[in-house]
Amino acid sequence: MREMFTHPDEWSEARKKADVLGYADWVMNQQFTDSELRAWLPMVHKWGLKFGLEVGAIKPWGQTAMAAFKQGSRYWDRFQSLGGKIDAITMDEPLCYCRFENKKFSDAYALEQTAQYIALVRHKYPDMTIEETEPYPSIPVADHITWIDALQARLKQLNVRGMDSYRLDVNWANFVTEGMRGNGKAPGNWVGVTQIEKACRARKIPFDLIYWGSVQPALEHKGQVADWPWYVEIMSEGEAYKLVGGKPDIYCIESWTHRPLAVPESDQWSFSRSVIDFCDRFVKEKK
Repeated sequence: MREMFTHPDEWSEARKKADVLGYADWVMNQQFTDSELRAWLPMVHKWGLKFGLEVGAIKPWGQTAMAAFKQGSRYWDRFQSLGGKIDAITMDEPLCYCRFENKKFSDAYALEQTAQYIALVRHKYPDMTIEETEPYPSIPVADHITWIDALQARLKQLNVRGMDSYRLDVNWANFVTEGMRGNGKAPGNWVGVTQIEKACRARKIPFDLIYWGSVQPALEHKGQVADWPWYVEIMSEGEAYKLVGGKPDIYCIESWTHRPLAVPESDQWSFSRSVIDFCDRFVKEKK
């Protein structure tokens, strides 16, 4: 983020391809000073972009909807006071947190707290769009569909508008590594992703898909630090999903690893270069 704001001329073409610039709210709150954000955040809308935040609906620092909302809203109010109008938030995997990180919480607990969190956001920030994110294949296709239906139904009971879109975080490296083990396990595949896409579309919920370098953390763990794997993986994911007939409503190119470097877009392997080339090949035009 710092690179992109301090060197805006180095990703001017990539900006033309994008609709939203996003960051994790708790990370932004920790990493940047008021003076930095006051100078930077107003630039987002001047560039013609929307500003989005990834947020925690159930996290270690906020294990109830109210606790998470109170913490998050402090961050949001800070950013907005510094000129960063927030257009959208994406909840970071509340079902996954309850299933795999804090197993004392049930799916029913995740459902109720997520619904209550959405209700709190809708009340205080009615203009923000709200998206839910969950991982695949750690959460199976059928469970995604059950979760979507249950969350929308609970929100309807609360007389609260449902989620505005559904984002899938695919660890596509699992498709490869499990197959290489030769143990007969099939944890997931790109066809499974299309099934979730189709379920969202049937429910008139826009489907958002993350494209990222899922092999990169394993490479870095082995000391193989380079920028080129990111670019290769992004383009490979785009081709793989296109081959099975997938076409998300929203394309999310997102990195939470140390690589690649953000700019300049003239660099063959940079993040901003990958945005340009990915959009030219798979998205074609800015919506």
